[in-house]
Amino acid sequence: QVQLVESGGGLVQAGGSLRLSCTASGRTFSRSAMAWFRQTPGNDRKWVAGINWSGDSTFYRDSVKGRFTISRDNAKNTVYLQMNSLKPEDTAVYYCAARTPAVTTEARDYNYWGQGTQVTVSS
Repeated sequence: QVQLVESGGGLVQAGGSLRLSCTASGRTFSRSAMAWFRQTPGNDRKWVAGINWSGDSTFYRDSVKGRFTISRDNAKNTVYLQMNSLKPEDTAVYYCAARTPAVTTEARDYNYWGQGTQVTVSS
């Protein structure tokens, strides 16, 4: 079992930065692939970024490449999403998710989810 708690969301102006954190409980975190998804009202959750269990492989959707960075600290059971050069279209509820063994881009593949954190980017 893995329980996930996100933090770090908020309101920021376009061009600004935020760092999201997702802290996990459970002994399987270090063996889990982790991902961030985001969701806007009336839409499905969309995959944003993923990282493998060791942290040496990262993956991004095209629209965030070069602006977002996913990382993890297995000693702290935490995964991060550093978001720079934020745009109004990045506004969403952001969720972290965990699965084994590997990163995928489909929400249905993930077993564990956090409660979400709101990110709002004003123009």
